[in-house]
Amino acid sequence: MTSATDSKRTPLYDVHCQLNARIVPFGGWDMPVSYSGIIEEHLRVRHHAGLFDVSHMGEVEIYGPRAEAAVQYLTLNDVSELQDFQLQYSALCNDSGGLIDDITICRLAADRFLLIINAGNIDKDMAWIQQHLPAGAEATNLSDQKALLALQGPSAETILQRLTPAALPALAYYHATAARVADLAVLISRLGYTGEDGFEMMVDGQHAVALWQALMEAGQPETILPVGLGARDTLRLEARYLLYGVDMDESNTPFEVGLNWLTKLDKGPFIGRDALIHAKAEGVAKRLVGFVLKDRGIARAHYRVMDGDTPIGTVTSGTMSPSLEQAIGTAFVPPAHAKIGSEFAIEIRNKAIPAEVVRAPFVPRRVKR
Repeated sequence: MTSATDSKRTPLYDVHCQLNARIVPFGGWDMPVSYSGIIEEHLRVRHHAGLFDVSHMGEVEIYGPRAEAAVQYLTLNDVSELQDFQLQYSALCNDSGGLIDDITICRLAADRFLLIINAGNIDKDMAWIQQHLPAGAEATNLSDQKALLALQGPSAETILQRLTPAALPALAYYHATAARVADLAVLISRLGYTGEDGFEMMVDGQHAVALWQALMEAGQPETILPVGLGARDTLRLEARYLLYGVDMDESNTPFEVGLNWLTKLDKGPFIGRDALIHAKAEGVAKRLVGFVLKDRGIARAHYRVMDGDTPIGTVTSGTMSPSLEQAIGTAFVPPAHAKIGSEFAIEIRNKAIPAEVVRAPFVPRRVKR
C-alpha cells in the first residue's frame, strides 16, 4: 500500500492511524513520529516499556556454501567469530573506505546470514551486495515480506516472557532465538536502539498486527506505550548510537565516527580495506564527539561549531535530553577539540552557546551483558 506521495507503509500503518499517531515521511516510509508525546514515550521506555514499529528496516539474507566468505568480504567486522544465532554490529564500506551503511548481522547457520539494514538504504545496499557477491553465495531481499517490532525498556523481558516459552533470561545480549510468541513464528533478538534492555522480533508481515496487539495487551500491567520515531531518536542519542545519513554517510570513514572497534583490518581482504589501512596511518582530520550545552539553547543538525570567531565543525545530532533535562548533541570537530573536557561554542540563532565534550554515552546503557 502506498500513499499519494508513493511513500511505503508498514503492515502496522492502520494500527498507527487507529492510535491517532502523528505520521511523517521517513526514509521513503510513512511512519509514526509520536502517539501520546515524545517526552512521555521516551520516559516510559526508560522506566517501564515501549513498543516500536521498525518494519521499515530492511532484511537481506545471504546464503549458499560461500555465504560466510561473502559477508566477510562485504563487511568490516569479523563474522568468522560468530556462532549460530549470534549477532554482530558491522558496516558496509565502499572502495574509498566511506560508510555505505551500518548494519546488524545475524548468523542463522554456517551457510545463512541475515543482514538488517537501514530503511533509506535498502535499494542501494541490495544493489551493492549483488554487485559484489562471489560465486557460491546468493542474496534475497526479504524486506517486503517481514515486519520488525522492538520491545524496549526495563520491563521488556517480563512482558515478552508472558507470550513465549523461550527461556529469555538465558538469551544473552546480541544473541537470537527462533521461538513462538503468541503462537506466532518469531525470530527474537536481544538488542535495540535505546540503551535499555529489550528485544527485536522479526515476523512475517501478515502476522505483524497480531504480534503488536499481543505485546500491547501483555504489557498493560507495566503501562506499556506505543513509541514513535521521535522518542526513538532521543533515546538513541542519549545512548550515543549513530544514525546513518545524519551522523555518518559515504563521506565518512569508520575512524571518524568512532567505529574503529569494529573495523578489523587484520581479518583478510574486504571492500575498502586498502583505503582504510591508509586512512588509519594518515590519521583523521575530524572526530565525532558528544557534547552538552552549558547555557540555554538546543543544538540542531548543521549548526556551526565555533572556536571564537572560527568555524571548526558541524553539529550532526542534537536535542533536549528528556532524561537529563539538558541539551545534548554530537558534532564533528578537529582532533585537538575532541578530548573529554574540551570546550567550544555552538552557533544558535547567531549566538555562541558554550559547550563541553563529554564521555559517551550521555545516559548509561542498561543492556543485558
